[in-house]
Amino acid sequence: MPTGTNIHITALDGIVNVNSLFTLAVFLGLTWNPNDPSNTLINTQECVPGQGVTEDMIAFHVYSFSSFLFSSLIALALKQAIRIGRSPSYHRVEFLHRYRVNKTAFRVGMLVSGVGSVSGCLFLMLALINVVQIKLGSLGCGSSDTYAAIIPLVIFVPAALLIYSSFVVYAFLR
Repeated sequence: MPTGTNIHITALDGIVNVNSLFTLAVFLGLTWNPNDPSNTLINTQECVPGQGVTEDMIAFHVYSFSSFLFSSLIALALKQAIRIGRSPSYHRVEFLHRYRVNKTAFRVGMLVSGVGSVSGCLFLMLALINVVQIKLGSLGCGSSDTYAAIIPLVIFVPAALLIYSSFVVYAFLR
């Protein structure tokens, strides 16, 4: 049966791996040119979103990337602290006695890493809403295709984030 430290390392590995996948998605989103007229399914000119939607999409991609990067770096730092604290051969013994891994600081680090992942997911969801508006038409136009794409996104992502957040808070309190 895995020990508490192994469970923490596995959880931190999961955070880093998922954040890496989302970071790749953000990069792919940033390479797309939203102003390409052949890259849209909008038939009427009044449904074309304004320049603000494109600017928001790019801003939300950047915010998402920075949140995922922040979360991953915190998780990697926590993993390194655990490894240093567990391995007496990694550093001299007096180093380990002077610099022990503080459980409260570790829990706060886990919580901060989780908050970074959640905010990255929220910003990515907002960026995807703007991508849908650019491709299918603005929300104000009332296109059923736009709503059919956005409604599941705004239901499933927050629901999954609520479940994830509850586990992060539970791990923080235990």
